[in-house]
Amino acid sequence: MGAAGILGIVLGSVAALFVLIVVAGAIFKSASHPIYQPVALPTESSYDPYHPPTEYSTPTHSTAPTEDSTPTEDSTPTQTPTQDTNPPQQVTVNRTLKGNTLYRAGGLPKSSCPAGNGSIFSHSQLKALIIKTGQCMSRVWGPALQRQGIQFRAPNYAITPKGGRGACGDFPSPGSMVPYYCPRNNTIYASTSAMARGNGNARGYGEIIQWNGGIISMMAHEYGHHVQEMAGIMDSWWDKTLDSSNQSAKLALSRRLELQATCLGGMWMRSVADSYPVSPANRSRLFTFYGQVGDYPGWPRDHGAPVNNNRWFRQGWLRNQAYQCNTWAADSSTTS
Repeated sequence: MGAAGILGIVLGSVAALFVLIVVAGAIFKSASHPIYQPVALPTESSYDPYHPPTEYSTPTHSTAPTEDSTPTEDSTPTQTPTQDTNPPQQVTVNRTLKGNTLYRAGGLPKSSCPAGNGSIFSHSQLKALIIKTGQCMSRVWGPALQRQGIQFRAPNYAITPKGGRGACGDFPSPGSMVPYYCPRNNTIYASTSAMARGNGNARGYGEIIQWNGGIISMMAHEYGHHVQEMAGIMDSWWDKTLDSSNQSAKLALSRRLELQATCLGGMWMRSVADSYPVSPANRSRLFTFYGQVGDYPGWPRDHGAPVNNNRWFRQGWLRNQAYQCNTWAADSSTTS
């Protein structure tokens, strides 16, 4: 065999070895990453067809509502039946921010939750709709968390016409219309009049979008905080907040927490799009709505800029995967 032949064999062997290295490297790389990575950054992509996961069955186990030891006439949390399931002994739940077990929950299935035409300007109608849709949220989020070994119980609600004093402070806070979730007693507090008509200089959600899906999407955001609490994200966020040495870092953590809840709210709204229903026109109105809520000049930058609220709501709606709501792994430009 001539020199040219020997050289050809050598070069061929080197090329084959190179291919094997590349293939092996790709296999090793794919095996070394958790199933919930990487997180796709929110984009300006257009609406895509919805391919929901297989319909999940609802657990039959439930317990009686818990009792409030200090009930009051208007601000007593409205309690829903709880579903309290302990994770199997062999399950280790990751309660960290970036690697949380929540991100393995997948997407939310299509579910039935017809809203009707309740007016957001009627306290009784809006309160009834909030409680009804809250139960719908529990029917999909509860099983999704429990399948991953995360303990779950439904939140309580305190919905009043004007507001009041909750376990985590006034609702709404002075000059604000924003509802809040209190992890101390797993309760969502809200004033129907503040959300619909505004409070002080803060305009109400109803002044931006009068369709009831706007306020209910905000309640889905608050329910997202309950999901974070169940998964341990709230505790991990608070620990990091206490460890942060400056206000800027604390606000950055708060924005990631809030934008994640917005993304989780988008997932739920997508899951009931057919039954609520959310028409294409109202879907566009929701996207526009989320481009008008968030942090404004002169206010603390703790909820994220309107453009990023819009991005993360669409992220939840368009992608419908819990790991796609991992704001803790996203670039800071998307959580500003």
